[in-house]
Amino acid sequence: MTSTPGSAGPTAAATPPPAEPPVRVRRFSRAERWVHRTTAALMLTCVVTAAALYVPQIAELVGRRHLVVTVHEWAGVLLPVPFLFGLASPAFRADLRRLNRFGPHDRTWLRAVRRRDHRPASRPAGKFNAGQKIYAAWIAGAILVMLGTGLLMGFTDLAPLVWRTGATFVHDWLSLAVGIALAGHIAMALADPEARRGMRTGSVERRWARDHHSRWLKDE
Repeated sequence: MTSTPGSAGPTAAATPPPAEPPVRVRRFSRAERWVHRTTAALMLTCVVTAAALYVPQIAELVGRRHLVVTVHEWAGVLLPVPFLFGLASPAFRADLRRLNRFGPHDRTWLRAVRRRDHRPASRPAGKFNAGQKIYAAWIAGAILVMLGTGLLMGFTDLAPLVWRTGATFVHDWLSLAVGIALAGHIAMALADPEARRGMRTGSVERRWARDHHSRWLKDE
């Protein structure tokens, strides 16, 4: 059977070209991902063990209170350790400087959030947006306060009772606030698969970076 002249042309034209893989941009170094994962594991350990200590229903299921207290205390004491090791990484130190700088574009981002304006052009952001900067500053301060009050609660023979009572009050209520903030952080991460992929693999799609962190992509 012979083909008619020109029959191959339309058939070939109808075949779509193979899709090119999306261009990816490097976002986090291995050291930064290690710091994030280790800190997250220690923080979640603190939250889970705190729930086992303060919620009666969970305490009854878990039991072994002394072991839970020991795990909770060690996880809290070790919380600053990943950060301290991360300071050896130039990429980590560079991102700390980015987190500590709050510019006019961050105020623009916050105004867009208040107006519920989700257009990328209305939410200019560098490598970290204003919400991430505020959260990082708040959680860093909360960790230091939690560590300080936790140590004070443990000095039963050295600290006066009134100090330990005040430390317990601050520690308990701040732990609740930290739990709520962490739940919000996790919920937002679950809603953004590409952001999670960036923390897991170290790179993100260029299109995502253009939509969410345009100033950072321009600098890169």
